[in-house]
Amino acid sequence: MEKIVSLAKRRGFIFPSSEIYGGLASCYDYGPLGVELKNNIKKAWWKKVVQERDDMVGLDASILMNPKVWEASGHLKGFVDPLAECKSCHKRFKLDGLKDKNKCSECGGILTEAKNFNLLFKTFMGPVEGDSAVIYLRPETAQGIFVNFNNVLQSSRMKVPFGIAQIGKSFRNEITPGNFIFRTREFEQMELEFFVKPNEAKKWYKYWLKQRFDWYLDLGIKKKNLRLREHGEDELAHYARSCFDVEYKFPFGWSELEGVADRGDFDLKQHQKFSNQDMSYQDQDGKKYIPYVIEPSAGVDRPLLAFLVDAYEEIKGGRTTTTQANKEQEVVLRLHKDLAPIKAAILPLSKKEPLKKVAQSIYKDLKKYWMVQYDEVGSIGRRYRRQDEIGTLYCITVDFDSLDDKKVTIRDRDTMKQDRVAISALVDYLKNKLD
Repeated sequence: MEKIVSLAKRRGFIFPSSEIYGGLASCYDYGPLGVELKNNIKKAWWKKVVQERDDMVGLDASILMNPKVWEASGHLKGFVDPLAECKSCHKRFKLDGLKDKNKCSECGGILTEAKNFNLLFKTFMGPVEGDSAVIYLRPETAQGIFVNFNNVLQSSRMKVPFGIAQIGKSFRNEITPGNFIFRTREFEQMELEFFVKPNEAKKWYKYWLKQRFDWYLDLGIKKKNLRLREHGEDELAHYARSCFDVEYKFPFGWSELEGVADRGDFDLKQHQKFSNQDMSYQDQDGKKYIPYVIEPSAGVDRPLLAFLVDAYEEIKGGRTTTTQANKEQEVVLRLHKDLAPIKAAILPLSKKEPLKKVAQSIYKDLKKYWMVQYDEVGSIGRRYRRQDEIGTLYCITVDFDSLDDKKVTIRDRDTMKQDRVAISALVDYLKNKLD
């Protein structure tokens, strides 16, 4: 993890938030490469669950919602963690994360009796701070989907089974955040609610478990580092009839990437009760019922961390041909082609004209299609290594022969194979590789 954290900051993936002021615990900023990787993960998820399907539509609900939403969902009363405080060092702990429920894991002191701590972030709307002005930052994106169930039905004319997908920020006042970006108080979710006939819930539950597990494999996660784990009865959320976690083997152990839950008809029934609005669905035969819901719920940050960890590889002695580079250890980030922040780097052998002019012309042409970089600083070996470390798929070298034969050399990040390609055919060559 230390190597991943170091790489993330050094190469512009992830920075500590507000670092010049000492930072803010478990809050992070995504740098130039990090935001590209994050966007690519969201794009890959959206493409798979919305764009390529006929039975899914998208939504972007407001972060701020009527407080009654959280009363109906059970978050105001049930969204709690047991909190204990050490009588000696006064540090606070989430009780279910401690091996010894009576002893402080930091100093060995005695812990106080546990009290329930609500994880909702509370704030106020309007100029007066009073009970009537209290609202909450949403702890999940799911409720925005449920309260818009009727709106989506009426506007999109979808028929059960169908789903609503959403990507957005959520906030939880976690007691013990940690492990870099794995558990933070502000995070981004990729959630979908799939509405089904009650008697078909088991079939769709099994279907979405496989779909979501395979998504990670398709994007390059090694199968040995991925598993499904069923929740025990004592773990299940108040709304869930059943739940499986897709877990990844992080350096700190097996931990959740995504949950796939059978939520039954809990949510729509609750919102029907609290809003006095009919949340039932009428099928073509005239039969009315409250649909059951299958919910695959993933973060963006956790998969991003898993993709970084899984793609990270150290090669002792390096793999470039330069003598100096061969003396050092090289890092290669073998990110999937759909996720890599930079698809290609254009590297002229010389900063001088006319080589520079040719290289910059190629750069300007390719950036119309993909995120690419132009790099002319340092030896060619050093530049290769920099690009390998950030996961760039192809390095395009513009050499002195390029002036005569109008060709460039393209090196593949993973195979190290080099192709000599005409400059006029570059776009088609890369489209064939990247699409």
